[in-house]
Amino acid sequence: MSGVLTLVEGATARLRLDRPRQLHALDLAMCEAMLAALDGWRTDPAVAAVMIDHAEGRGFCAGGDIRMLADSGAADGSAARAFFAAEYRLNHRLFTFAKPTIAFMDGVTMGGGVGLALPCRYRVATPNTRFAMPETAIGLFPDVGGGWYLSRLPGRIGQYLALTGARLDGADCLALGLATHYLAGDRIAGAKQALVGRPASEIADILGEMSEAPGPSAVLANRDAIARLFASDRLEDVFAALEAEDGDFARETLAILRTRSPLSMKVGLKLLLDGHAMPTFEDEMRQEYAVATRVVQRADFTEGVRAVIVDKDNAPRWHPATPAEVSDHLIDQIFAPLAEDEAWGPD
Repeated sequence: MSGVLTLVEGATARLRLDRPRQLHALDLAMCEAMLAALDGWRTDPAVAAVMIDHAEGRGFCAGGDIRMLADSGAADGSAARAFFAAEYRLNHRLFTFAKPTIAFMDGVTMGGGVGLALPCRYRVATPNTRFAMPETAIGLFPDVGGGWYLSRLPGRIGQYLALTGARLDGADCLALGLATHYLAGDRIAGAKQALVGRPASEIADILGEMSEAPGPSAVLANRDAIARLFASDRLEDVFAALEAEDGDFARETLAILRTRSPLSMKVGLKLLLDGHAMPTFEDEMRQEYAVATRVVQRADFTEGVRAVIVDKDNAPRWHPATPAEVSDHLIDQIFAPLAEDEAWGPD
């Protein structure tokens, strides 16, 4: 089993994530299976649209196979590089797919799940949506196109999400444009059935008719504070702004950032700074691959996985330990382009 079901119903092809015990976290076989299916459907005249959801259990997709990545990163990194190369090709294939694509973010949508959902033309949030890029908590960074998507959010909300890993609900996702529609839980099955049974030209109308307005967005309630506190692309300035601010939001946010990897946070800020001006999504993924191949083999990733996933003591010992100790030279090394024969490509 690949962990993903590929099928065609009517004129709609379906990618159904089917790894429920792992909250449908991605592994190499799943990425390769989805790539093969998309390549076949791209030129199949019988396929008019592609729908992505999960087959059973809670969660849309909780991310990637973190334990495998940590084990590989602690060794020669070859398995991690193979996974990132395939995952990023999948992200890019969805981003450039000519036929309509619909993702149902019904449940946990984190890391690799974000990479599957956000390239889709239609992105459906629900009351169960829990969207986040929490990578700084384990010594990674918001990849799978995070530099592209987060840098294009209003104000400095992308920087806030990249550094803190804050979770968004369905209302937040719709308000920020991360989702295009919001469906109540009891309408999801009916929407999928309608999409399968009618022409692709009617997708927007179907989702529009079945959508409803969610409650207010909690993250937008703090929009002004986020814009002020996260105004700088220099991590030390963000910490200084939070330390100088009097209020619950600033105190709570500062407490979160003090638990995150300083290196990962600086990588995240640099990624968004570059990503906002990146010419194409292909360029974005090429840079993220270079960064990923280096970050996955650093001690912070091994330590983050130990603290959060293995021992679960939630007391990581980061190295470098403070933002000031993360030098510009180290960041430049991590972001340096790979040699041509090692660089990522979309095919």
